[in-house]
Amino acid sequence: MTTSYLRASTLAILATLSFGTISHAQTLEKVRVGIVGNASDAPIFIADSKGYFKQEGIQVEMTTFDSAAKQIAPLATGDLDVGGGATSAGLFNAASRKIDLKIVADRSRMAPGYSFMTLMIRKDLIDSGKFKSFADLKGLKIALAAPGISTGTVLNAAAKKGGLTFADVEKIYLGYPQQVGAFHGKSVDGSIMIEPFATAIANAGEGVRFATTEEFAPSTQIAMVYYGEKFASGRTDIGKRFMKAYVRATRDYNDAIENGKFSATPLGQEMVKILSAGLGMKEQDVRDSYLQAVDPDARPNLEAVKADIAFFRETGSLTGDVALDQLFDLSFVDAAVKDLGPYKPKK
Repeated sequence: MTTSYLRASTLAILATLSFGTISHAQTLEKVRVGIVGNASDAPIFIADSKGYFKQEGIQVEMTTFDSAAKQIAPLATGDLDVGGGATSAGLFNAASRKIDLKIVADRSRMAPGYSFMTLMIRKDLIDSGKFKSFADLKGLKIALAAPGISTGTVLNAAAKKGGLTFADVEKIYLGYPQQVGAFHGKSVDGSIMIEPFATAIANAGEGVRFATTEEFAPSTQIAMVYYGEKFASGRTDIGKRFMKAYVRATRDYNDAIENGKFSATPLGQEMVKILSAGLGMKEQDVRDSYLQAVDPDARPNLEAVKADIAFFRETGSLTGDVALDQLFDLSFVDAAVKDLGPYKPKK
């Protein structure tokens, strides 16, 4: 057997292996996922970085939207498979018009011991004594990320704690990154603020975390995961596999948290690196940031959602009837938890 023959045979084998690898990659099911560019994207980043999606035969294609509301139309048309973000009147109005999407999982919530979402007040107002209590919200300019979202429900609860109404507070609607500049320029007096922006404002000495929302709006359901109806009903098996990877990630996330922040354990440090890369943040900023809670079985808080719906209806931003049993589909979470078994904390 000649050297040239051996070389040719080796090259043929390598070519076959290479072709096999490429073919395997091509068999991955593409799932188009909408993200919002904040810490609530953590389970998506974790499942992708740790290879959980690939292990389920899925390749995710992420697109960033500046709000969950802008994901509703592409989810309905099938141009987007999976989305998620803050609960909103727009979402529920769409559901009342039979827009084809399903709420399938928890994405971000508040819980005891977490400070992800806070009522943040300008530091100079605190230092001067102008702001001392919830009653001092009257007439102040408080920033919200958008009208008709869950932060409005939270601000309403803060106003009530001070004996005020939602109308007593002046609302300024700005995206979270723009709110950081607004604190610096003193064009707002405060905000219902989330991480990592709250930490940036606090570190700059421009704002104070006056109260975590757990003090006045406990167990707020901040954001949820949506499936487009075409994905949920037309690619049900892929939807179940996606959710299995997602729930694995939520469990890693929970195991990595200590006192509302990522722990110094190897898993905690791994989470810091994953979120740092996903959000384009410095690792130290991720370590310093307070985190949102996510249910380790990815089950949303339905009672908190009902409170949002009641508020949206009260303020006139929700006009249609919403049938929660038709809007929510927890069968994907049920299947994932059945497959993975009960959550057993590693702490």
